[in-house]
Amino acid sequence: MSKMSIAEASEFFNVSKEAIHNRIRRGSLACVVEDGVKFVVVDKDKPKTTRTPVKKKLPTSSDDKYYALLEEQNAKLQAKVDKLEDETRSLRDQKEQMLIDERQKIEQIYQDKDEQLKNILNSFKAQFLVAPTPLEALQEEIIEEEVEIFEEIEEAELLSQKEVSSREIISLKKYLKENGISEKKATKIKARFKKRAKKDERVIRIGKKFYLDLSKYSYEDLIR
Repeated sequence: MSKMSIAEASEFFNVSKEAIHNRIRRGSLACVVEDGVKFVVVDKDKPKTTRTPVKKKLPTSSDDKYYALLEEQNAKLQAKVDKLEDETRSLRDQKEQMLIDERQKIEQIYQDKDEQLKNILNSFKAQFLVAPTPLEALQEEIIEEEVEIFEEIEEAELLSQKEVSSREIISLKKYLKENGISEKKATKIKARFKKRAKKDERVIRIGKKFYLDLSKYSYEDLIR
């Protein structure tokens, strides 16, 4: 039996100093303390315990199958990822194309509207720039009066063709004019007559003209 310091025991057993202290704590090595110094009591005749090298485990056939299965699953997952990326790319391209098409449609609509607005403005400009002279205005009034006279003659002929002999039949236009109905109110009354023309027997319509038979019917509900 011999005494060794911790450092000597570490070299003797070919382990670290910490391993020597652990063995002492576990009681696998005896120690003594002299003058505050710890010594390890070692039997040099006893064979030293050495570390058994850990053998690496060689892969077995089951491990190979497992790795092959993982690789197959990884390949399938990668294929799915690639497919999803392709679909996403395709959808993104379709969306971009739709946006381009919609933008072109909107631009075309604005161009058409701008063209219509230009035509309207040009029409107004032409009307203001080419103002009728007093002589032309007088000629227009004469033409309008002639048209009204012709319409009245035509109305009379049509009424005679319809065998309407009563003197109480009058055109709606003439009735509104004689009763001093405002243009705004007259427009509403004409709209009512037009709406009731096919359903109301009181409304006499010849061509585009409406007539009232005051001797036979009352029109208070339509002219109000």
